[in-house]
Amino acid sequence: MTSQRLAFVDLETTGANPVHDRITEIGIVRVENGEVSRWSTLIDPGCRIPPFIQTLTGITTEMVADAPRFEALADEIQSRLAGCLFVAHNARFDYGFLKNEFKRMGRRFQADVVCTVKLSRRLFPQFHKHSLDSLIERHGLAADDRHRALADAELIWQFWQKLQAQPELDEAVRQQFVRPSLPPHLDAGVLDDLPDQPGVYLFYGEDDVLLYVGKSVNLRQRVLSHFNADTRAFRALRINREIRRIEWRETVGELGALLLESWLIKARQPVHNRALRRNDELCTWQLVEHAAGDFRPRLACGEDLDPTLPRDCFGLFAGKREATQALKKIAEANQLCLATLGLEKTTGAGRPCFGFQLHQCKGACVGKEAIGLHSARLMAALARLKLKTWPYPGPIGVVERDVVSEREDIHVVENWRYLGTAHDEAQLAAILEKRSAPVFDRDTYKLLAKHLGGKVRIVPLNVWPGIGQAPACERRAADLRP
Repeated sequence: MTSQRLAFVDLETTGANPVHDRITEIGIVRVENGEVSRWSTLIDPGCRIPPFIQTLTGITTEMVADAPRFEALADEIQSRLAGCLFVAHNARFDYGFLKNEFKRMGRRFQADVVCTVKLSRRLFPQFHKHSLDSLIERHGLAADDRHRALADAELIWQFWQKLQAQPELDEAVRQQFVRPSLPPHLDAGVLDDLPDQPGVYLFYGEDDVLLYVGKSVNLRQRVLSHFNADTRAFRALRINREIRRIEWRETVGELGALLLESWLIKARQPVHNRALRRNDELCTWQLVEHAAGDFRPRLACGEDLDPTLPRDCFGLFAGKREATQALKKIAEANQLCLATLGLEKTTGAGRPCFGFQLHQCKGACVGKEAIGLHSARLMAALARLKLKTWPYPGPIGVVERDVVSEREDIHVVENWRYLGTAHDEAQLAAILEKRSAPVFDRDTYKLLAKHLGGKVRIVPLNVWPGIGQAPACERRAADLRP
């Protein structure tokens, strides 16, 4: 390894997302035939640097204002990296940013990459931390001006020199070049472009048929896991044989990925997805008061199912059979009368149900148990299945934010229905103007019921132009929490 041409690279950037963020500084320590050369430059990212990043790196928006843009440095950078083994700490980060900068120019950048984080973990498994700061302390590296590109590239070069004493180094490096066994029809170059970001991925087959939709907080890791030979199940092997193309859509966070995955599966009906498929027979039990104090369950299905109405709804079931079986189990566990619940017929009015004859019913069917008491016990038994009613006066925006890049997604929701995700005010206005009403969906309801009770920022949208008249400054400041 010592005889190879090596380039130790470090970047400073405006954030952590190589698709949306930009490079602010690059440092390269190139080693060839024992000769060491060092080069670095600030880069104008064409946007402001977030305050958090300015504090971390010491690079301010004013410092890069007069620096060259990446396009002006591209030839110089490519020349300095040409023919070199690309060595970086958390290399996917640095390599991904460079690939995306070149991609924006319509140019392809490719190199053999070695990650010193992975090397440290493999060669020193007894340690838990493998950050640059940990390596400085552990290996006695000479640190100067941390979080500046050339200084950190120099640290990586120092660490590499320490590794030369490790007999397993060559094998550890070789292992990083081993790629998973890809489907025969899939372009291997797609692996270099997969981001380490949350989002949804889509596998396409012949004639661009959608095979499978999945989600992850790390798209790269999740997609690659499909191709690991030691974890392949029969269905995974079948999908792999059919894949021709991979597409992905990044999201700011996990909630956006969950909502988008559920929506895509129901809208596109991928061949190999079983969970989250559309269910047009969705049902719930509603309690209807037949007489004073006499509450009976009524099954609401399809378009009749609307938990936004001011009436009690209990449980979400895939169909009438599942709903009926669930209510029967509840009745049997609580000695409720199946005839009174409408789940069983008797031989005539006032005649006992079958359960009463087996001492499994307390006698509401024959007047032995007061109907009001039976109704109260029914309500108590169903309580754990009660659906939440929509707690807002109209549509809301659930704001999901990446604190590093300062990117925000606004998930637009109304009556437990997901209407879409907006990345800016124009998209938000378009979603609200269209305001299509998708069918009520069990998976979306469960997702929203779980997350809306957590620490999410919620913006009321019933006052958006066209719905109300509140000015933009008030809309941005307003928060509602149920």
